[in-house]
Amino acid sequence: MADKVIIEKYNPNWVANFNKKAKLIRSSMGNLALRIDHIGSTSIKDLDAKPIIDIQISVSSFKQKEAIREAMESIGYRHKPDSEEKTKLYFRERPGEERTHIHVRLLGHFSQQFPLLFRDYMRLHPEDCKLYSDLKYELASKYIDQRPLYVAGKEKLIWEIMCRADRWAQQTGWSNGKSDY
Repeated sequence: MADKVIIEKYNPNWVANFNKKAKLIRSSMGNLALRIDHIGSTSIKDLDAKPIIDIQISVSSFKQKEAIREAMESIGYRHKPDSEEKTKLYFRERPGEERTHIHVRLLGHFSQQFPLLFRDYMRLHPEDCKLYSDLKYELASKYIDQRPLYVAGKEKLIWEIMCRADRWAQQTGWSNGKSDY
């Protein structure tokens, strides 16, 4: 049975949970991890979200794939080689642990910059957070047992927001700043 799509009110504990996980990742990966960032909706204050901690680890190369996999598995994360996204390595929590999605991406690539720009823009634009939150509740009620349809339903608004985020980045000179951990 598929996981139900459940949206929760923003929980400030999500930041503490990220920090705990990031500390463990940093101790395991050391210098393999050039950045460790809290991404996704749980990283945006006051944005309602599915209670899943998304973590992005930025690396210089996938040539160290085995070392990355071993480091992540040594702290309990499972590599999911069947990920549809070929621009990342994907890891998940052990069964019974807090839901965690770990995205290992190449530093400086579009797929690595996208979630950081989205996060930083949304943190400063509550009107877009409200639009996004409202849509998530609508889609979750419509597709509670159909996660792929829920995800697909968000795509149009995400790209509209990213167009605004890109204009904002150009106007402000945005850069991804310092790593979260």
